[in-house]
Amino acid sequence: MTRTDERRAKRRRGEQAMVPEARFTSYYGMPVLNRPVWKALDIAGYLFLGGLAGGSSLLAAGAHATGRRALARAAKTGAFGAISLSLAALVHDLGRPARFLNMLRVAKPTSPMSVGSWLLACYGPLAGAAAATEATGRFPRLGALATAGAAVLGPAVTTYTAVLLSDTAVPSWHEGHREMPFLFAGSGAAAAAGLALICAPAPPARRMGVLGAAAELGAARVMKKRMGLASEPLEKGAAGRLMRASEILTATGAVLAALSGAAGSRAMPMTISMAMPRAMPMTISTAMPRAIATAAGAALLGGSAALRFGVFHAGVASAQDPVYTVVPQRERLEQGRGFSAAAHG
Repeated sequence: MTRTDERRAKRRRGEQAMVPEARFTSYYGMPVLNRPVWKALDIAGYLFLGGLAGGSSLLAAGAHATGRRALARAAKTGAFGAISLSLAALVHDLGRPARFLNMLRVAKPTSPMSVGSWLLACYGPLAGAAAATEATGRFPRLGALATAGAAVLGPAVTTYTAVLLSDTAVPSWHEGHREMPFLFAGSGAAAAAGLALICAPAPPARRMGVLGAAAELGAARVMKKRMGLASEPLEKGAAGRLMRASEILTATGAVLAALSGAAGSRAMPMTISMAMPRAMPMTISTAMPRAIATAAGAALLGGSAALRFGVFHAGVASAQDPVYTVVPQRERLEQGRGFSAAAHG
C-alpha cells in the first residue's frame, strides 16, 4: 500500500492526519508539463477520421470479396473521403503542407510520428484508387489490389494514433498505453459500421457495429480501471461529458444495429399484407429496418467522435494539473522501493 492509499484509509477510519495533505503545485504556478499545442478540432477530428477510414477499408475488402457491391462502394468512398479530410485536418494544424512532406524525408521506425506519416502516405493513394475504380467501373483488377492493400494497412491507420498519443508524457494518454490501441480499434470499427449502416445497411455492417461497440466499451472500462489517478480527467469537465456521451451513443448504436437486423428478418403479418395495396407492404417492411439502421449508424458515428474528442481533452487537462504527473511517479517510486526491500529482506 502506498502512502497515498494509507492517507485515504485513515480518512475513511476518521483518523486525524498529523501532517496536512500535500498540495501539488509547481514553480511560479506553471504546470510541470507543457500543454499540448494541438488544435482540438483539427487533431481530435484527425483521430476520428483516421479510425473511420481504416475501419471502412476493412469493411470494403470484405464486401468486395463477397460481392456486396452497394456496401463495397459505400465503404470505399467513405474510406477515401475520411482519410482525405483527416489529412486536411492534420495539415491545417501543422500550418502548411510542406511540414507534412518534411516528415517523409526520413523514415524512423522508432518514431510513431514518422511511421504514421509514411503509413498515411501509402494508405491514401490505395484508398483513392479503390474508390475511383469502384466509382468508374474501370480497371477492376487494379481496384481489387488497391482494396486489398488498403485493408492490410487499415488496422494500422486505425490504431497508430493511439501509439502516437501514448508515446507522449501527457499522463492521461501515456498511462493508457496498453489499452488505447484496442480502444481506438473498436471505435474505428464502430464508426465504419455506422457510416455503412447509413449508406448501405447490410448484415456485415451490423455485425461489425455490434462487435466494434462492444470492443470500444470494454476497452474503455479496462483502461480507466488500470490508469488509476490518471483516469480522473476522463471523468471530469468537458472530457467527462464527452466520454459519457460516447458511452451512451455507442451502446445505443449497438442495440439499434442488432434491432435493425431483427426487424428486417421479420415478415409482415398475412392479414395486414392482404389488406394493403400491393406496393405498400414492401415499402413499410423495408422502411422500418432502414430507419433503425440509420439511427444506429448516426449513434455509432457520434459515439466514436465523442470518444476521440474526450480522450483529447482529457490529455490536455491532465497536462495542466501537476498532480497527475507527480503522484503516479511517487507511487511508482514507492512501489519500487517496496519491491527492493522485499527482495533484500
